[in-house]
Amino acid sequence: MKKTLKVVDKKIYNLISLEAERREEGLEMIPSENHTSRAVLEPLSSILNDKYSEGYPNKRYYGGCEIIDKIEELCRERIKKLFNVPYANVQPYSGSPANHAVHFATLKPGDKVMGMDLMVGGHLTHGFKVNFSGKYYKSISYGVTKDTGKIDYDEVYRLAKQEKPELIWAGTTAYPRIIEWKKFRKIADSVGAYLVADIAHIAGLIVAGVHPSPTLYAHIITTTTHKTLRGPRGGIIMVTPSGIKKDKELPTKIDKAVFPGLQGGPHQHQIAGIAVCLNDALKMSYKKYGIQVVRNAKALASSLISLGFNLVSGGTDNHLMVIDLRNKNILGHDAQDLLDRSGITVNKNTIPFEPNSAFRPSGIRLGTPALTTRGMKEKEMKIIASWIAEVIESRDNKTCLEIKKKVKGICKLFPIL
Repeated sequence: MKKTLKVVDKKIYNLISLEAERREEGLEMIPSENHTSRAVLEPLSSILNDKYSEGYPNKRYYGGCEIIDKIEELCRERIKKLFNVPYANVQPYSGSPANHAVHFATLKPGDKVMGMDLMVGGHLTHGFKVNFSGKYYKSISYGVTKDTGKIDYDEVYRLAKQEKPELIWAGTTAYPRIIEWKKFRKIADSVGAYLVADIAHIAGLIVAGVHPSPTLYAHIITTTTHKTLRGPRGGIIMVTPSGIKKDKELPTKIDKAVFPGLQGGPHQHQIAGIAVCLNDALKMSYKKYGIQVVRNAKALASSLISLGFNLVSGGTDNHLMVIDLRNKNILGHDAQDLLDRSGITVNKNTIPFEPNSAFRPSGIRLGTPALTTRGMKEKEMKIIASWIAEVIESRDNKTCLEIKKKVKGICKLFPIL
């Protein structure tokens, strides 16, 4: 039982070692990725992995949960404190199951759901046609204006009044601007809909005070626990005071939707890891981190624009940006591949009013959470922007190899702790 992975399964050990090397020597710029601390990782490989705990604290279907109850209660109390909410469920396995539970708790099959179109920055679980949210519920999508690339709140209002959805999602996965929660709440109230804020990408920025909080406006809040929160992969559902005012049974409905509705035993090693990241988020150092994430994103965006890149919406207010590569005459997946070979990891992404398919989109999405975790600041963002430009302009393997050496050099100056 005490044998190490290196002894028990050397192939997996070696593959993990290679991934660790790739990560240490490269720039992770996918905005939904980050570097978790050793303190967060420790519970994930702890004995908590072994314990079943179906149910909720003080109401389990298994014995031996006295300590497990304290861990889950501590995790819930920390998220409630961070977002000033009266209720939280920390058991969802990830963000998509959390969003599924919200639908399950508030809707019947065939009810109407409205969310941002996936092609302009929305999420699969907000009603996309191939996802459960688009298969079991009638989906209405809103978009952005062509001239600004920002959410078209007039369209959201018009569609809401026309379709009268039972639930409206406010949240994105590739949107670089501030989300105006107050406008969404006014629209939701006009048709009597639940307003759900999906803050999976921006939860850490909200904690840091660099993005407005939805607590005063949304009825329900969902989030992942990695991305800008720097935790393990997981999901959380919160109910706000106005959510309880709208439906006092909402917390109970969500608890039942998560278990036994959609899940069995919660992953207590994951919940313990989430508790650790939330404890970190309560500290002043974390707020400084969130502020620097946005400063770095703005510096990166400004540098890219000065180098001739077109950014969707003209810049960023948060941790990410989407580059429209059409003026560079290169598709997103080709740019992603070139940058990968250079030690810079981004992801291909559609742009608003995408002329191509999601498999061959016109853009790439990139962000600054992981770079900021390494300690990089505005100076490094300008350098990295110049490398991105050099790789995409040259498009040759020699340049990729030269930039990869430079990337390794800067990474040595900012090791992953």
